[in-house]
Amino acid sequence: MSATGLVSRSLSRMREIVAHATGKAQEPSEKVLDRIRRQLDECAAGLGGEISTRQRAARLADTYLKLDDNGRRAMLRMIALDFGPDPTAIAQAHSDYQAAVGTDQQWDAEARLRTAMRSRRIRILTQFNAIPQGVKFLVDLRADLLRFLGDDPLLKPLDRELEARLGAWFDVGFLELARITWNSPAALLEKLVEYEAVHEIQSWQDLKNRLDSDRRCYGFFHPRMPLEPLIFVQVALTEELAGDVQQLLDINAPLADASKANTAIFYSISATQVGLRGVSFGNFLLKRVVEDLQRDFPKLQTFATLSPIPGLVRWASRNPQALTEAITAADWKRLTAAGVDSPTSPLLGALLDGQADWTDNESICRALHDPLQRLAARYLTEARRDDKPIDAVARFHLGNGARVERLNWLADKSVKGIKQSWGLMVNYLYDPDRIESNLEGFAREGRVDASTAVKRLARR
Repeated sequence: MSATGLVSRSLSRMREIVAHATGKAQEPSEKVLDRIRRQLDECAAGLGGEISTRQRAARLADTYLKLDDNGRRAMLRMIALDFGPDPTAIAQAHSDYQAAVGTDQQWDAEARLRTAMRSRRIRILTQFNAIPQGVKFLVDLRADLLRFLGDDPLLKPLDRELEARLGAWFDVGFLELARITWNSPAALLEKLVEYEAVHEIQSWQDLKNRLDSDRRCYGFFHPRMPLEPLIFVQVALTEELAGDVQQLLDINAPLADASKANTAIFYSISATQVGLRGVSFGNFLLKRVVEDLQRDFPKLQTFATLSPIPGLVRWASRNPQALTEAITAADWKRLTAAGVDSPTSPLLGALLDGQADWTDNESICRALHDPLQRLAARYLTEARRDDKPIDAVARFHLGNGARVERLNWLADKSVKGIKQSWGLMVNYLYDPDRIESNLEGFAREGRVDASTAVKRLARR
């Protein structure tokens, strides 16, 4: 079988390989490890022409994919520990460089130092570029690395090198923006269903609704992974700022006239490749999508999101004082009338843990509306970790120059929406006149731009 056939066959089995070995995990035998080491030595040596390189990389990929988690960890550990740069060669090259500084030989000495510091790990990794789906193989290999890192920090050097390589190979200049439609290949549409991370796609009819004429879906693609969106965004074309995701996702809602739309709502952004963690291109995606939409729909004036607040309930449970401060005496009167008579009430605990079904109880909804809105406003504008907003979605949009525009009560009444944020969602507004100043203020000072209404809620 050819190298191409070998790796294609092995990669097609990737999804069938069990992620964790069943039963008691066994370390690979010495015989298996010796065979893997020989293969790695061959790849690190880099001898022969293009065909030899492709065959070696294909055999190594096939070996890796046939291993269970213990075997993969052992193989990655071998690459990390045994195929790094030679410390003796680095020391000698550094000494030669120091001696050559200020002379005509400085630049040659610098080149030799760079060569000495280049590890054999890089030679092994780059050879996978020679095989079909080799780039995808490396992305998935890094996903394994990230899983193993917590228990095996000695893998960190390999992870750093692979992340740097992937960052270069997935530079935004190499990526292609493409609109995804109902007429896109079925394999690509299946990927949308699989990778959707914000609002689960329930059916083919649900997917068709999200790709209809009043919607747009765009993805970034790498030329070597044509049917694998790296990140994709779903957009609704509306005539107002959306505040209810149930309405946006309603498959029975009438089709809107996209030609009359003045607002583009980004209601779902999903990154798809775990192995590309740390490689950022989401901000470039939104900018490119805005340009594309403005070209097709000149009437569009407002660009905003309808975003989840994924860490709100978790943060509140860890900071009970913030919740106490958000509930006023007037709120307690309404809560008492609704059957919640004290801060220690079991019903209040269930409500605030996102466990109780309360969204159809009008009296409880009225009683919780104001305090939970205040709490959410404080969370988005004040809750920090390392001088940045603690909420991951907020960090993403604020870091791209958006403003916290509006909170939306019970905008997501799904089980997930209630558990993560009591159904609250937020609109982040991308105002072209303020994006650059917001970006600068956030990057330099961690400043969060918010509308007057949100600031007022946070102060109460």
